Amino acid sequence: MSATLDAYAAFRSRDFRLLLTGTFLTNFGLQMLSVAVSWDLYMQTHSAMVLGNVGFVQVAPFLLFALFAGHFADRYDRRRVMLATQILLLAGSVLLVFSARSVALIYTCLFLIQMARALQGPARMAMLPQLVPMEALSNAIAWHTSAFEIASVTGPALAGIVVAAMSSRAVYQMQVGCAVLTLACVWMLRYRGEGRPSDTPVEGRSLLEGLRFVWRNKLVLPAISLDLFAVLFGGATALLPIFAVDILHSGARGLGWLRAASSVGAILMAFGQAHAGPMRRSGLVLLWSVAGFGAATVVFGFSRSMWLSMAMLMTLGALDNVSVVLRQSLVQKKTPDAVRGRVLAVNSIFISCSNQLGAVESGWTAAWFGAVPSVVGGGIATVLIVAAFAIRSRELREWRE
Repeated sequence: MSATLDAYAAFRSRDFRLLLTGTFLTNFGLQMLSVAVSWDLYMQTHSAMVLGNVGFVQVAPFLLFALFAGHFADRYDRRRVMLATQILLLAGSVLLVFSARSVALIYTCLFLIQMARALQGPARMAMLPQLVPMEALSNAIAWHTSAFEIASVTGPALAGIVVAAMSSRAVYQMQVGCAVLTLACVWMLRYRGEGRPSDTPVEGRSLLEGLRFVWRNKLVLPAISLDLFAVLFGGATALLPIFAVDILHSGARGLGWLRAASSVGAILMAFGQAHAGPMRRSGLVLLWSVAGFGAATVVFGFSRSMWLSMAMLMTLGALDNVSVVLRQSLVQKKTPDAVRGRVLAVNSIFISCSNQLGAVESGWTAAWFGAVPSVVGGGIATVLIVAAFAIRSRELREWRE
């Protein structure tokens, strides 16, 4: 009985439930948007380079604004930061609905939306430890990840159906609705910062405090660096329109299901982790999960079966979820609240670089060598990177929860 109660401990907090709902709605809308945008771009250009450059457009705001976002999260009321940035996200979403379907305008709208996410992310994640008891933090992170992944399943699947039955414009309109509902969730939060308004100027030393903390920590640095380099080479998501259209011949609906498959695996793993409790030999589990991620990427690259491809994507999602929960728990628990926003900003830069620059890398290598060599080579590189980290980082190998 107690194990069941512990699995849902985070839900006792009203503010956590609101934050979780907002996380789900935001990701649901943005996952739908990513399918519609990638479909529009590929149908207009049939260019792997254009698809890959979407990753560059989306990572640029994180590189430009993430450190400022961490400073704001540590200096000002985190709820107000979330409100302001959600309004910016909503504005970018509305602009996308009414814009012409040109590549340049789509890139511009994506940049605005991702700028809002870059500025919002550290405040949202830094708020999490104050919404639940510390003993329930890992549980809250697991459920937060589950909400993210559930949205990542349902969003692409629904988007594929809507694009095929109606149009991409209908998807853009639905995403605006999700942004409005998220704004309402943030507005209803009772959380207030503990005297966060400050006259402290935005100085270089303050901005870099999170980076210094990560650099000096012999466990946090290799843990988040492993994800950066592994996903940089092991990400195949940006090329899914090519696999759906030219390799698996599954069309728009198939693209939606391919985009959802990895999140199905992540959801199953997230629910399992929420009920199983902490993993004791966390370092070894992290290393093996990332190595498995690379191996599954190789199999996906060679697959010509829709079912095998979906199975490998589910495996990718499940293993990636293990990595996400372990790394988020590590960063949250090892970081003092006074610098948590800035450390999470650095973490967001690592994550965005790995995901979005990974998309750029996949798009460029696919344009030069083809989609299959790009994915297979990236998976092999991921396995080799894990081996290098396992050899060089004793702290990571010996890390126990």
